[in-house]
Amino acid sequence: MNQILGKTKSVKELLTGVKYSIEYYQREYKWQQPQIRELIDDLSSRFLTSYQPGDTLAKIDEYSHYFLGSIILTQKSNKTFIVDGQQRLTSVTLLLIYLRHLQENYEKKAPIDNLIFSDAYGEKSFNLQIPERELFMQKLFDHGSFEENNENEAIRNLIARYKDIEHFFPNEIKEEGISHFSYWLMEKVYLVEINTFSDDDAYTVFETMNDRGLSLTPSEMLKGYLLSRIKNDSHRTKANEQWKETIHTLNIKGREAQKEIAADFFKAWIRSQYANSIRERKKDATAQDFDRIGTEFHRWIRENSENIDLEHSDDFVKLIDHNLDFYSKLYLQLIEASLNLISGLESVRYNADHGFTLQYMLMLSPISPTDDQTTVNLKFALVSQFIDILLVRRLWNYRSTTYSTMSYHVFGLMKQIRHLSVEQLKDKLVQTLNEQEETFNTDEYLYMHQQNRRSIHRILARIISYIEKGSNLVSRYTEYVNDSVKDRYEIEHIWANHPERYTDEFHHPVDFQGYRNVIGGLLLLPKSFNASYGDSTFEEKLPHYNSQNILARSLNPQCYESHPGFLDFVDSSNLPFTKHQEFKKKDIDARSELYRQIAKQIWNPNNLLNISDSKEQT
Repeated sequence: MNQILGKTKSVKELLTGVKYSIEYYQREYKWQQPQIRELIDDLSSRFLTSYQPGDTLAKIDEYSHYFLGSIILTQKSNKTFIVDGQQRLTSVTLLLIYLRHLQENYEKKAPIDNLIFSDAYGEKSFNLQIPERELFMQKLFDHGSFEENNENEAIRNLIARYKDIEHFFPNEIKEEGISHFSYWLMEKVYLVEINTFSDDDAYTVFETMNDRGLSLTPSEMLKGYLLSRIKNDSHRTKANEQWKETIHTLNIKGREAQKEIAADFFKAWIRSQYANSIRERKKDATAQDFDRIGTEFHRWIRENSENIDLEHSDDFVKLIDHNLDFYSKLYLQLIEASLNLISGLESVRYNADHGFTLQYMLMLSPISPTDDQTTVNLKFALVSQFIDILLVRRLWNYRSTTYSTMSYHVFGLMKQIRHLSVEQLKDKLVQTLNEQEETFNTDEYLYMHQQNRRSIHRILARIISYIEKGSNLVSRYTEYVNDSVKDRYEIEHIWANHPERYTDEFHHPVDFQGYRNVIGGLLLLPKSFNASYGDSTFEEKLPHYNSQNILARSLNPQCYESHPGFLDFVDSSNLPFTKHQEFKKKDIDARSELYRQIAKQIWNPNNLLNISDSKEQT
């Protein structure tokens, strides 16, 4: 008789010595940046609650575990097929490959290889057997990178998600705890493996879990508690309808954003309005408001109802009929602004492009339920631009902006700005920025390395957009950051990778390589441009720069002869633009200083003082 078997397994148990097949119609990898960012944030946050520098590897056995969800399998034709869970296992495999490369030179490295591929009759093959991915996975496994060559959309998405892992993986783990994290991921991260022995059984389980629900979600449990405290039947019925309408609207927007946002909304809303404590940064510290709301907000509300003025039936009615409706609509406004450039809220999109998911709770914190839409927009503009400045200053100074690094800082500020008036909020945010250690006045110029490439790409896009707007051109920011098109924009070095051309200024290729990556030697250009001219000398590239975006054109003397809008901008901004007939070390210095001066104008704390309801934000 066929059975349906469920068993909890560690990542190591699930992936070691096993081959998984996937039906051809299920092979598309769909995860986007938000899902990868959430996976990295959740795993790293849980790991860091236990890990302490100096811990032995044996100490990992005492670390907290993490539950990653379930996978549904079916057996047929002597193969194991994944019915549900392919997205999660593919993402974990990408993370394992990344961890493998981080430990290549470690004496004590976690034995990750067998979780990625295994030996079958003398031939190695990947544990996730998807033929169209094999070449990509092999190159990624061997080299930790993959140069695209007209790849299909599925492969481009896999490449983008691997780059997201590189970008978002926390430095504090990468620098000291990478072996500990790798062992922890293998041994202490669990999934429930559900085995079936027929397609019918597999899809019955799948539909039950996804349509009818194997268990109630935290959102549903919160709903049950809140409604149970409403004594009047008609009030309870109305509140139930309001709840269903809100969740339905959130789910619709979630499909557009390609992520589940209902739970994210509740976490952001409840934290922004009620969280008053956070876990201390020491080993074995107890989870506090901020942490518990992130994992069990339904239980936290129930246990703290009196502390947040939920005592009488009318309080629960108001929470659902007014506050839930009010804050959910504002959250949807922020999600919309994170997907598209909304006038006055452009910084929400910029922050989202840096992957900063903590911005929503911080932006909701100063909002009071009595605020009108004008007041809300002003507060949103202030906080989003504050975050924009904060993030770019940190990135310019090689400081981490990951969830685990920033959550403590965001929590502290969230409490300080909760329910402030517009003027109070403005003063507090400007003061905070003026007290910030990181500015653009560093001794050395920003340079690009493997971990900050994505951030510098976004910074260059903003610099170009700023010049475009100042020169009365249409901003093409969204075009510059669109990774999904074939001829996407990429960072291009003005100097081709030929140190022998610069021996008069650099005696060693290493010195040349270091200077080649300084920000003043970088541009943002279509991939096709780099393919055509990337190996050329500066003098050969210069005429072609004149047909590209305004930052590249500003290298060419012709830009200073036939572009009155740009010339007016140069004159009014007092920025040190200059034309270049050649491009030597001194020219990179000059361009780096230009970029820094532009950055100081874009991300100037005093810009917050100019925000008002009569001024359109740029």
